Amino acid sequence: MRRVVLFVVLFIVWYLFSWPYDFKDQTFDWQIFLAGIVFSFLLCLIFPEVIPVFPQKLFSLTRWYWALYYIPVFCYYMLKANLDVVYRIVHPRMPINPGIVKVKTKLTSDAARTVLANSITLTPGTMTVDLTDDGYLYIHWINVTDTDLEKATAQIVAPFEKFLEKIFE
Repeated sequence: MRRVVLFVVLFIVWYLFSWPYDFKDQTFDWQIFLAGIVFSFLLCLIFPEVIPVFPQKLFSLTRWYWALYYIPVFCYYMLKANLDVVYRIVHPRMPINPGIVKVKTKLTSDAARTVLANSITLTPGTMTVDLTDDGYLYIHWINVTDTDLEKATAQIVAPFEKFLEKIFE
């Protein structure tokens, strides 16, 4: 079932990006269409783990709602981090206190942890260095304000974690 869902998703994405139908000439390019089928089939054979174990989770409207809600929240925190980094760059004393902090996540799925680690890395001033199997992340932080596990987790992980839990868990 996972491979079928992955094949359908890959083929739809391929079709939308390549769009084999030409409206001007009223023709359909069968080569692009067949290449989409072949490549989608090959990719779903090579990467079946992309789709979760329970593919019905992919079609849950609540998960899609929270995913769409997560995008502006992520953009807000990314803008906030960008402005913070710009402030540190243009400040005459360049007030930075770099270091690596250990934080804990309560997310359990690999997809949720990966998106969390990427979200942290995409916000300027932080970068995920390591992600352990027991839920600890090591984050390089441009301005370490607290090395306490709970306080650092509240500052770095908490803004993203509550949304990712509703999307992926």
